[in-house]
Amino acid sequence: MEKSIENIWKEGFLKSDALVAPKINDLYNQKSIHIIDKFKRMFKINLIAIVAFSFIFLTVSFFVGIPITGVIFFITLSVLVMINKKLLDDLEKIDMGASSYQYLKTFNQWKEKQVAINKRMSKFLYPIIFMSMIVGFWFKDAEGIPLGERLVNEILVGFPNIYLVYGIPLIGIVIALLILVLLAFFGGRIYKWDLNIVYGKIFRKLEELMSDIERLRS
Repeated sequence: MEKSIENIWKEGFLKSDALVAPKINDLYNQKSIHIIDKFKRMFKINLIAIVAFSFIFLTVSFFVGIPITGVIFFITLSVLVMINKKLLDDLEKIDMGASSYQYLKTFNQWKEKQVAINKRMSKFLYPIIFMSMIVGFWFKDAEGIPLGERLVNEILVGFPNIYLVYGIPLIGIVIALLILVLLAFFGGRIYKWDLNIVYGKIFRKLEELMSDIERLRS
């Protein structure tokens, strides 16, 4: 009985002495390396873009009068880049000489670590960015007085009995705290959503490749 194509591929993949095995192994090795190399390039470009944006935003913040926002933003993104640069260095150490299956498994372990670290960071990243915007605009000069103080004075004209806490309307503090809690709670999900937009296509290709290899090994 003639062997099916799937059986031939299985034998070629599993038996080191089969003539087709080196070709199949080489095919999967090349596909694995190609896809992961593409991810590395995109990851590097993304980090460079974050660095460039942080410098640009820092410069612009001084011109528009919100330097506090620019400085906090710059420091926060710098920490993010340094941590992910360290993760990228770890990725570069993965042995490409290993089998395509082992290479993909090792990369998948690295990816899970990278995602877990950035999800935890996102719970702080988004609230910090939000607060930097609030603080920056609050102290922005508005005709000789801080913009926040000017806004409070205008609110008091319409609502003279509004309750203040250290000169800030209580309702404003409650709303800001609510937004901070929501950003912290959904930070990880926001990051996963952003990650899927940027790298989703590559991750799906890697999952399909891993499934193909596991199917041949079974």
